[in-house]
Amino acid sequence: MAFLRSLFTAQDMTEGSIWGKLAAFSIPLLIGNIVQQLYNTVDSIVVGQYVGDVALAAVGSAFPIIMLILVLFMGVSTGASIMVAQYYGAKDRKTLSKTIGSTISLMLISSVIVMIVGPLVTRPLLLLLQTPVEVLELCEDYLIIIFIGIAGMVLYNGVSGILRGMGDALVPLLILFFACMLNIALDLLFVAVFGWGVAGAAWATVVAQLLSSVLCFMRLSRLKDIVDLNLGMLKPDKALCLQIGKLGLPAALTQMIFSLANIVVQSLINSFGTEFIACSAIVMRVDGFAMMPNFTFGMAMATFVGQNIGAGKMDRVKQGVKSGMIMGVSVSTVMVVSMLFFGKALMRVFTSTASLIEYSNSMLRVLAVGYISMAVMQILSGVMRGAGDTMSPMWISLATTVFLRTPLAYLMAYLTRSPEYPNGRPEIVFISLLVAWVIGAVLSVIFYRMGKWKSKSVVSTEVVTQE
Repeated sequence: MAFLRSLFTAQDMTEGSIWGKLAAFSIPLLIGNIVQQLYNTVDSIVVGQYVGDVALAAVGSAFPIIMLILVLFMGVSTGASIMVAQYYGAKDRKTLSKTIGSTISLMLISSVIVMIVGPLVTRPLLLLLQTPVEVLELCEDYLIIIFIGIAGMVLYNGVSGILRGMGDALVPLLILFFACMLNIALDLLFVAVFGWGVAGAAWATVVAQLLSSVLCFMRLSRLKDIVDLNLGMLKPDKALCLQIGKLGLPAALTQMIFSLANIVVQSLINSFGTEFIACSAIVMRVDGFAMMPNFTFGMAMATFVGQNIGAGKMDRVKQGVKSGMIMGVSVSTVMVVSMLFFGKALMRVFTSTASLIEYSNSMLRVLAVGYISMAVMQILSGVMRGAGDTMSPMWISLATTVFLRTPLAYLMAYLTRSPEYPNGRPEIVFISLLVAWVIGAVLSVIFYRMGKWKSKSVVSTEVVTQE
């Protein structure tokens, strides 16, 4: 019963069993990440089943652009989570409260910017990517609606990130689960019943995300024993905002580089035709679920390391890294084996086209070995980020994404051209990704062992807040 009760409270990871604390935090976080992926996947499932493969391709083509626009928020959220974890571990209530207030203000300002800029750049980006004409209009409609309602997505991710920094993973999960169920119901209503097509799927997502953000704010407002919550805290603190930016900028740049690289690769994917675009959309959705253990334990380690460094417990950090690695790699292995055995069944969720099911399953198998490498990469990156070192993960992403994966994909496409495949063999898109994952894991081990992350604590850096 004590373990169950602990799931509903903010987790102080500086005391108690490391395995128990990581499990109490990681289990709801893993389920939440899976639900989040389902949340993002429902649109693809519904439009694929009720509208068709072209609509499925349109939603798949929209994803890299959405990720590119969202990098600003990801940077703010990452910087805030690191600071929240460390100030929570240090029991610095005043600075913790000011950090939370400054983060919310930055999120609100950023949302307005994207709501204005997003719809303006949508069509030019789609044309730049050589999006097939049969997909273009549907993709544009989907993206514009998502950008108009971006505030819900941004605020949910920002406030849930704050809650995770304080070790609260279960309540954001329950909120997300409820919003996901609402998203599914609205998707079926808007698309299957009302016949709104791709636009209906976008509106369903916007409404559900707005609700999830409101519920997260309600949860935060109940933590008055941990933080001081009032309108005054929403006034941005210059010193803290700069610190959030300092920590979050490398993460934002990493995501921006990753998103830009995905957009460049999406252009290559588009050159292979509508069937491969749909195939890629399916594989990336299933891939998202297979990646969940990796992302989960990376996030868990960031919170664990952040709190314990804030409390000055470096020995506990070292023990936690070993425990987290064992847990993360083990869970990831089970997920990969399950995915390989049930791959075709997963594909049938998205489409009933037999050839597309076979095509997608064969592409997914290309990636299979790489998921264990990604577990190592994500966990060690989480350790470095939690300590305040967001630069090392950025350089690793630069090396593997910009200088390796993207050029390798185009080079392999060029070298595999033939009368049967005038633009190259499509599977090179996933082979190049596999190579990048393996190299990324090797680089992460090297950077971790160098140990520079140990001296990057925010708490040890003097940050004078404004009164």
